[in-house]
Amino acid sequence: MAAEAGRRVDVANLLSLGDDLVGVLRESKDGAALAQASAGGRMLQSACRSESGDLEVQLKEYQEKIKSCKEKIEKAKSETISDDKLNTLQKEMEEKLQEEQVLRQDLREVRDELDNLDRERASIEQRKDAVKKKEKDMMKAQNMLSMCVSVTNIMPNFEDQDKISGYIVDKNMKKLERFEFDKKMSPVDICNKLWEKV
Repeated sequence: MAAEAGRRVDVANLLSLGDDLVGVLRESKDGAALAQASAGGRMLQSACRSESGDLEVQLKEYQEKIKSCKEKIEKAKSETISDDKLNTLQKEMEEKLQEEQVLRQDLREVRDELDNLDRERASIEQRKDAVKKKEKDMMKAQNMLSMCVSVTNIMPNFEDQDKISGYIVDKNMKKLERFEFDKKMSPVDICNKLWEKV
């Protein structure tokens, strides 16, 4: 803009110089030279005025741009958040982040608890299956025992683990005679004595 102002001053000086030149040439006695110089002065004056007009148009355009920039700066200032509000928003954001961290930790704990419950459920299912298998095996054993008792009429006593003992029973499972043998006896001897009782 300083360069434009300098150019404007030069144009003003040129206009003044042109006017002075026209004045000097009018006083000269040489008519043709005077006419030529006068025409040249008028041309120079016209060119200077034209350039001055262009410069004024450019100056107005720059002033409009400066005005627009100032308006944009003012608008940006009005839209800018104050430091207090920015600090408040920053604190709120930090609190929300802390709450999110707490929630994430709670979620991890709940997930771990669910994993533990799943493991416990799987363990309980396995134990349930084992209990069912034992019950099934027990039922088979009871059926087998019942069949053996009905065939042999011998009912063993499993409660006394120190001795081999039991009862001789009749068809109605009524106890007729109790028997008892030492575990040190050979199985063959025990079988023979039992067959003798039956």
